[in-house]
Amino acid sequence: MATADQATEGSPLKPAGDGSEAAPAAAELQKKRCKGGFSRMSHWRTAVFFLSLFLCLTVVFAFSFIIPCPERPQYKLNWSRGFSDAVTYDFLALDHANSDKVMDVLIVIRGPESSPNTSCSDQGLTSPCLFLLALDGTKGEMLWERPLGGELDWAQCGLQCPSWHCLLSHSDNLTAVNKHTGVVMWQQPRPSVLSVSLPVLGVPDLDGDRVRDVVLVLLNGTQTQLVLLSGQTGDRIGSEVLIGGGGATQSHLLHRTKDGSYFLLLQRASGVFSLPLWEIAARAKPGLGPDLKRDKHLEKTASNTMGLVPIYQSEARRLLRTKVGDDSSDLLVVSRREVALVDGPSLKRRWRFNTSSTGGFPSFGHFNRDNLLDPVVEVEDDDVRNSTKVAILDGGTGGLLWEEQLQPGAGPLRPDVVHTTNSLSVFMFWGLIRSGSNSSESGGSPCSYMLHPLYPDALLEFCHGVERIVAFRATLMESSRHAAYFLLTGPEAGEAGGTVVLTKRKLKQDVPLCSVRHIRTSQQHSDDEVQEAFNRLRFRSN
Repeated sequence: MATADQATEGSPLKPAGDGSEAAPAAAELQKKRCKGGFSRMSHWRTAVFFLSLFLCLTVVFAFSFIIPCPERPQYKLNWSRGFSDAVTYDFLALDHANSDKVMDVLIVIRGPESSPNTSCSDQGLTSPCLFLLALDGTKGEMLWERPLGGELDWAQCGLQCPSWHCLLSHSDNLTAVNKHTGVVMWQQPRPSVLSVSLPVLGVPDLDGDRVRDVVLVLLNGTQTQLVLLSGQTGDRIGSEVLIGGGGATQSHLLHRTKDGSYFLLLQRASGVFSLPLWEIAARAKPGLGPDLKRDKHLEKTASNTMGLVPIYQSEARRLLRTKVGDDSSDLLVVSRREVALVDGPSLKRRWRFNTSSTGGFPSFGHFNRDNLLDPVVEVEDDDVRNSTKVAILDGGTGGLLWEEQLQPGAGPLRPDVVHTTNSLSVFMFWGLIRSGSNSSESGGSPCSYMLHPLYPDALLEFCHGVERIVAFRATLMESSRHAAYFLLTGPEAGEAGGTVVLTKRKLKQDVPLCSVRHIRTSQQHSDDEVQEAFNRLRFRSN
């Protein structure tokens, strides 16, 4: 027995010759122990996994009920709001007056009351009085009403800066109103009897109170006066700055160059000139605005007689920037017989378009897909007396892309655009389109037209059946959705009081109501194709 045990122990892989059972090897015992340990660990891992999954699902379902999803604004596709026994003004501002991220609208009316709960007498004001009104863009409900005394000179919201509020000149006062609440932020006596040239400019903080300040441009014959006001209190900062020579200022802008220097651009009869903001601040009050940057290279070209830097010399009529709210964007100079684009960073001319005569207020959109904004301008038609053409120019070269003749005196011919997701824009303008010897039949009321760049031979025409449109604006109610436009109609200041109506219409809701006007001799697209193209559009912010 001992011999067998020795043989088995000495040769563990050799089977036992006498049929007795061999002792288990040490490796096999260790393997069994490992398998048992792994099995127990696998059970623990499974339990931890399912416990974690259960906790995650519990948290997700709990928060889905505790924190509700944000509600989207509920729109009325079209709405209108009327004000009886009132007159209105050419002022229609679009801004965010509440927290729903939808564009709201601000207007000014003059009458005995703005609603049954708000009247002039309730505020101790002589009737009729002014009312600055903010209405909700989704449904037209009143957000707030601000009664003010006297007659309106002008009103402006934003001051070229989204963070600013509203400023009104009425009677002998300047009043700043909070656009979110309607509360008067400050009110100061008007600094001068001279007329103010709009726009009022919001400039970087000059007096060190961390609030953007205000520059008023006053006109006095051939001279221009600048008045600086504190944006915080409305108090005057320093003394008036007088700019002489070069003729009367017709329009102006605040411009920022590529190195961050600010210049006041003045459009005069002989062209566009600039004056550094730091110099304006120093002349108003020595030591004011020490942090303002200087562009010494551009300042070297200043005229010795006027002290102004010449930018573009022509018989200028209007000066506009291509992108609203961008103080360094390109500039469009509209002269008596030409339109020119000036590069924003360098203030050098890019191109010039010659014409017989220009007028109106240009707008900017995308007629082609080169990602450059194309200006929409009004030019007089040499072939037809007292006739106007709407022309779209190439933003890259200044070449003519599209034009159409309008019947004069048909309403406010101020074009506007809404941008789409396919890198193009819908162009809107007003008037009456001639069809051979017969104009469109509208009973004398102004008609709106929509142009799709991919269908340049056709327009959608919608006649609104109103005698006068005081103001018109097209916009996106939200970022990348709900394109709409606003109309302000009714009697204007100086006329007998009547019904003032503010109307909002969704752009696509008008498409089925529009008639398709084919403006070229060869009809390339059917009416259904044109309307379907508008229905397929998706919109975006520029």
